[in-house]
Formats: sequence, C-alpha cells, structure tokens
Amino acid sequence: MSAFSSSLRPALLAASLALSAVAAPAHAFADDDARRAILELREQVKQMQDRNQQGRLLLADQIESLQHQVATMRGQLEKMRWELDLSRGAQGQLGEPSVRVDNPQEQMAFDSPMGLFRSGKYQEASAGFTTFLTNYPNSKLVSEARFYQGSSMYANKDFKGSIQQLQALIQNAPQDPRAADALLIIAASQIELNDMNGAKASLQKIVADYPQTTAAETAKSRLQLLQ
Repeated sequence: MSAFSSSLRPALLAASLALSAVAAPAHAFADDDARRAILELREQVKQMQDRNQQGRLLLADQIESLQHQVATMRGQLEKMRWELDLSRGAQGQLGEPSVRVDNPQEQMAFDSPMGLFRSGKYQEASAGFTTFLTNYPNSKLVSEARFYQGSSMYANKDFKGSIQQLQALIQNAPQDPRAADALLIIAASQIELNDMNGAKASLQKIVADYPQTTAAETAKSRLQLLQ
C-alpha cells in the first residue's frame, strides 16, 4: 500500500464517521417530530371529544329543562280551563239537580249549600254538603251532593278531599249523569298534586267509559296537552 493510501485512509474514516454523526441525528429529529405530531393530534382529538361530551350534556340539560317547562305550562293551562268551567258552573251552567225530593227539609238541606256554591262560597258550600250527606245518606240527591262537594273542595284547593269525594260518587253511581264531569275534576286535582299519570288515567277512563259525553271531548283535548 502506498504512503498516499495510508495517509488517505484516516481521512476517509473520519469523513465516514462525520457523515454518520450527521445522518443519525437527522433520523432522530424526524422520529421526534412524528411522535410530537401524533401526540398533538391525539390531544386535539381528546379535546374535541371532551367538548362534544360537554355539548351533549349541556343539550340534554336544556332539553330536560324545556320538557319541564312545557309540562308546567300544560298543567297551568289545564288548571285555567277547569277553573273557567267551575266558574261557569257556579253561575248555574253545569245544570240544575237532576232530581228533587218530596221532603221539604231534605230539599232545603241540599239547596242551601247549592246556593253557596253558585255564589262562589266554596268552603261554606263544602261544609253544607257534608252536613247534608251526614243527615241524608240515602237521599236521591247524594250523588249530586258529592259532585258539588267535590267541586267545592277543588275550588278551595282541597285536592285530595275532592278526589276522595268524587271517586265515591263514581264507585257508587257510575252511571250518574255527572260521573264523567266528576272524572274531569279528579284529573284536574291530580294535576294539581303533580300526579300526571293519574290524571292521564282519569281522562282515558272518561274516553273509554263515557265516549258519548261532552266530557269525553274535553278529555281528549286535555290528553293531548298532557302528552
């Protein structure tokens, strides 16, 4: 080997090592950049998923709030409609008693609280009908007394008492002309007590058991409000 070759070999080796030293960090830098890009992309995806999850939760809360507001408005509308019906009834538009009795004292015992009911004195009317039902439990006017007592209790915001009295009317005289209207008052009382399922059941009973009545048409429209 010539002296020139011997002197060139260290230079070539040094150059090769230098190139290797340069090339290795270049690959390392490329790998680092790729890893960094992947990590950044993963973080971006995670942030997007987190935002989407938060958005879904917020939307669910908003939907639930709106549903609650709609249910409240429906209940208020139902209350206003029945109060209007009750007001009309106090003016005598719900009809006169379907029967009268021969005993003047018995008739007077019914007519007195009935007059209070028409005057809008619901608390006094309820007490009067209670007295009538106690003194004349077998009267032909019992069903009507229970109906107007239940109506008086509803107007006086005794919703549980109203339901109890009107349910007694329906159980004892399911074919009474006011049975369907009694169920309307029961449904209104159940709405006041936030018993929406009970109210729906009462309205559905009107439609099923008393389909030919005016109350059935009213029940259908109120069921739509409660959907």
